[in-house]
Amino acid sequence: MRRMTSLAVMNSPQSVPAGIREDRVSAWLTANIAGATAPFSFELIAGGHSNLTFKVIDASGNRYVLRRPPLSHALASAHDMGREHRIISALHDSQVPVAPALGLCTDIEVNDAPFYVMLFVDGLIVRDNETARRDLTEATRLHASNSHVDTMAKIHQVVPSEVGLGELGRHEGYIERQLKRWYGQWNASKTRDLPAIDRVHDELLKRIPEQGPATIVHGDYRLDNCMIDPQGNTVAVLDWELCTLGDPLADLGLLMVYWTGPDDDAGANNFATTTAPGFLNRQQLAERYAQASGRDISHLDFYVSFAYWKLACIIEGVYARYISGAMGEHDPQAFDAFKTQVETAAEKAGSTGSHSGRPRGRAWIR
Repeated sequence: MRRMTSLAVMNSPQSVPAGIREDRVSAWLTANIAGATAPFSFELIAGGHSNLTFKVIDASGNRYVLRRPPLSHALASAHDMGREHRIISALHDSQVPVAPALGLCTDIEVNDAPFYVMLFVDGLIVRDNETARRDLTEATRLHASNSHVDTMAKIHQVVPSEVGLGELGRHEGYIERQLKRWYGQWNASKTRDLPAIDRVHDELLKRIPEQGPATIVHGDYRLDNCMIDPQGNTVAVLDWELCTLGDPLADLGLLMVYWTGPDDDAGANNFATTTAPGFLNRQQLAERYAQASGRDISHLDFYVSFAYWKLACIIEGVYARYISGAMGEHDPQAFDAFKTQVETAAEKAGSTGSHSGRPRGRAWIR
């Protein structure tokens, strides 16, 4: 596992990474972040299709994290810095572990785009099987599994109106809205016809389970979007850019897609991070969530199918941007893996057994 302090740096220590206007950002930090003193160093620690994340160190050794939108175009709603800052600020005093928010800059004259700053949190991010095996004991993997699920349950237990997030999103029709949004994205960006996408969309739309009260939904809850301490406790949930109000079981369904336990069948994209001994399998993960949250998960198959379908739509958009040249000049054949992932996810969505809307065995836990 890599410590956040040792994540692969994408620029040399002497250079200023793309996405940072050093003089103006430094002046803003000095004026708006209590105790921050120039000069500052900036390191890109996460980038790509998602928001860009920079580690910032000031003259006194204080550490911060700066988040801004990606340099390339994407869905504007998924890169709203003010919204993300608002969410983690609201959750700071809840049971959900988040990095403390320190400041928001909406003046694009400073850095060409809005950004916000939060305190740097020491912790570990599990990104692959190799680091999970190397840096976590079997007992720690078990504890990390339990803490990961329990933390998701804590997110869903927050009453949005009590933390100032009651207007974060609509309180009804979450699954319908998601199906409409991502089917629209699919039709706008698809590079070929894929009948499974259309068929599963129609089936899901007809079989939506009864929706309970809306909760905070992270939208991309998975192990590598969290930081853990050496004992396996979740110490910070990251990447809130897709957060809204909706059906909490959508988060669980997506986690089932991303999670492949020691004795589970491979998922759509062969996520192997959690296959090492000690990690829970999918069934254990789901049962842990049901226990921690008190929620009925009898329709979980539906949400797993929905998650696979949504993932296929998202990856197709990424693939389309690459082959169109919107992400720079590349050999189109270099991205055939994206095309394959879309097709595999669509196939999984159609074969999960969940789009019946009724509990039908446990195909998702194999």
